[in-house]
Amino acid sequence: MARVSGPRTWVARRLLLGVAQTAAVVLLVFALTEALPGDAAVALAGDQPDPERIAAIREAMELDRPAHERLAAWAAGLLHGDFGTSLASGRPVSTYITDGFGPTLLLAALTVVLLVPIGVGLGVLTARHEGGPVDRLVSSVTLGVYAVPEFALGVLLVTVFALRLGWLPPTAVGYGTDLLAHPAALVLPVLVLLSRPVCSLARLVRAGMIDALDSPYAAHARRYGVPGFRIRYGHALPNAMAPATQQLARTIDWLLCGVIVVEALYVIPGLGTVLMNAVAERDVPVVQGLAVVFGVATVVLNLGADLVARRLAPRSEVAA
Repeated sequence: MARVSGPRTWVARRLLLGVAQTAAVVLLVFALTEALPGDAAVALAGDQPDPERIAAIREAMELDRPAHERLAAWAAGLLHGDFGTSLASGRPVSTYITDGFGPTLLLAALTVVLLVPIGVGLGVLTARHEGGPVDRLVSSVTLGVYAVPEFALGVLLVTVFALRLGWLPPTAVGYGTDLLAHPAALVLPVLVLLSRPVCSLARLVRAGMIDALDSPYAAHARRYGVPGFRIRYGHALPNAMAPATQQLARTIDWLLCGVIVVEALYVIPGLGTVLMNAVAERDVPVVQGLAVVFGVATVVLNLGADLVARRLAPRSEVAA
């Protein structure tokens, strides 16, 4: 038996794959944006869609150059840390990313801080009471909540807690990007973002805990008089957390890249709003810059999740 590769080789392969995936995402986004009807010149022409005016705008914005030349010029600038310039406003794309990153990161961070203890706690609780009333109640509620789309749940929460009861603001309009100074505006968005991830994480932890507690090593530990608390949290939980870590990484990836619905519903000026506006204005450099940010975040998060999963449940990589 010979070892195929060590941890460093494995990490290097994952990083190379991540770079290739990020490049593929950028190319795909550029191609899809180019395929959209119209372009930034048409969007800027507004109520005066005169062909000559559109042609002049297109020439001034260098949109008359071939697509591959524009892509090559943008990629060359990216290697020097230049994300390009917005076609719609002339501002650097990095300013759009900087302005929108704060609210999105705040929502994601608050969600993760609450997600881990709630999801893991519910999973352990239901596993300890497998088949009992608590298990059936929590499992039914999490399954029902998971089936509700985020947009529908967001509208329901706004209707109940903002419009009917008046406890919370329905949107973040008027609060700007300083959402920490207005924590009430964060409650409903965070609840919507928590809804499905908590359900999936709790169910994964529950399944992993049940399998771990029924395993031979857990039974062996009981025979030797190891306390149940130590079996559950010292042996079973780390094994249950290995698959849950992968789910957590996908959840964080979704929180960073897929909060468009929540930000649109609650009018939060984050990256999702920036992306929606850029697509509406056919602002290709901004869309590409966000694609790079999202792609790199996805690669880093998944790599970190794989490293944690290897640490929690190491597997020897051998070959005959």
